[in-house]
Amino acid sequence: MTDFGDILKNVGEFGLFQKCLVLMMSFISLSNPFHMFGQVFMSISVPHHCNTTWILAISPNLTEEQLINLTIPKNAEGAYEKCLMYTPVDWDIESIEKYGLNNTERCQNGWVYDTSTQKSTLVTEFDLVCQRKEELDISQSIYMVGLLLGAIIFGPLGDRIGRRPVILISLLMQLSVGLGTAFVPHFYVYTALRCVVGIAMSGLLINNLVLVAEWVGSSRRAGATIITHVCFAAGQMVLAGVAYGIRNWRLLQIVGSVPVALLFFYIWVLPESPRWLLTKGKYGKAKKLLQKAASLNKQTFSEELFEQIHEEKPTTSGNMLDLFRNQKLRKISLIMSFVWFVNSLVYYGLSLNVGSFGLDIYLTQLIFGAVEIPARLGSIFLVQIFGRKFSQAGCLLLGGVVCLIVTVISKDLPIVITSLAVIGKFAIASSFSICYIYAAELFPTIVRQSGVGLCSMAARVAGITSPLISLLDKYHPAIPMAIFGSGPVIGGLLCFLLPETRNKELADHTMQGDVIQSRANGIPSDYLINGKECVEELDKKSQKSTRL
Repeated sequence: MTDFGDILKNVGEFGLFQKCLVLMMSFISLSNPFHMFGQVFMSISVPHHCNTTWILAISPNLTEEQLINLTIPKNAEGAYEKCLMYTPVDWDIESIEKYGLNNTERCQNGWVYDTSTQKSTLVTEFDLVCQRKEELDISQSIYMVGLLLGAIIFGPLGDRIGRRPVILISLLMQLSVGLGTAFVPHFYVYTALRCVVGIAMSGLLINNLVLVAEWVGSSRRAGATIITHVCFAAGQMVLAGVAYGIRNWRLLQIVGSVPVALLFFYIWVLPESPRWLLTKGKYGKAKKLLQKAASLNKQTFSEELFEQIHEEKPTTSGNMLDLFRNQKLRKISLIMSFVWFVNSLVYYGLSLNVGSFGLDIYLTQLIFGAVEIPARLGSIFLVQIFGRKFSQAGCLLLGGVVCLIVTVISKDLPIVITSLAVIGKFAIASSFSICYIYAAELFPTIVRQSGVGLCSMAARVAGITSPLISLLDKYHPAIPMAIFGSGPVIGGLLCFLLPETRNKELADHTMQGDVIQSRANGIPSDYLINGKECVEELDKKSQKSTRL
């Protein structure tokens, strides 16, 4: 009995062909952080106060300081109010200066912004302050809704039409809609287009993972996957530098979107997954790709091995429902979905709040990006030494505990809070890399895209929730971090119920038809998670039935 792992060993598990593929996927990962976290820098809040130029009609020679003193009230801390102003009156300037103004109201004629450091932001252009301040977090949640829709659309679509077409479609969407976002006249149009960019991003994230996992052998799969994650971390550092230099949000949006155009040569060079082609019965295309890979890897392609695969019956397409028909797959699907959920919840909860830890936002973003590089590289050694299960559990538990510790630290200690947040980001970044590897190895090929898509959907629901959880700090500052800390602890404990996949070949089959056949032969459907072992067991049962 031959499986695809034997074919992959024959053509080379991580030769020049696979290295070129990983490099191409890394370029995509390098540009992704801009679309994921760019709004953090495009929506930086700047000092502002109500527009009270009404008083200039009474006394046009007032200085800026006098204008503010006479028309803007102060809060309990002695600072000028950002969202309140004194109610305009018809007095002369001498009366206003002598008696002062008492009645206050919300800003009626817009706001005045200090643009000395930030030339143009979403906040200043669309007046996203005071009662509209929460629209920024809602906008980020709607972007995450796009990621969720992308997982729903592109997860199953990748199993139907292939990994390659979905990646190319997603790149086109990311470029065209990303550029269009820079020219929007209204914030609601911006939010809608960001949702579409989120759909494209999800297609890239899912298919990037699956395509690499299906081309690389088991011994090098973890390292190859994590290399793309390291490039994502490097992209975060680049984002901090570019955002620091470009203080105009429209120009920043253009600069972040244009580099995707450089990747459109992928139309001619990006390969399809031969695993997927074989499950669809497209042996000719799979053979050409494998021969090309063997040639670049300087290996000799074995016609005999391929013919053994060819002789086997093609597998019927799977879908997300198949993930819940099998007991073991159902348990894996539910636990991994929760693991992705809590990973995403904490990862975005920390990443989207870089400005709330008390230090400079650009410096914090740079540190957050830098710390992810050793975190993701270190996860390569973690999964190889301790295995996928224990590495996943350990990183989640560490990240959760650190977030819980932050809840009892005073805000007067920003360095301590930022340091703990960095440790939490380190642990969660490692955990995120591991869960990508783990999920790709747990789900069989025929439903791998659907399985990873389901997990990605759970992660996107967490992404939608994460910005909204941050709004709870107005009730108590510790509430968001308490939520961010408790989830990973629960997820880490659940990981101990998962099987280990270290140094094991990817399973290929777990179809409904196989389930029906296995029941007819008296084989529990739970065996179907291991494709090769299942078929061998089916053969034995069939032979036994024939003798009887």
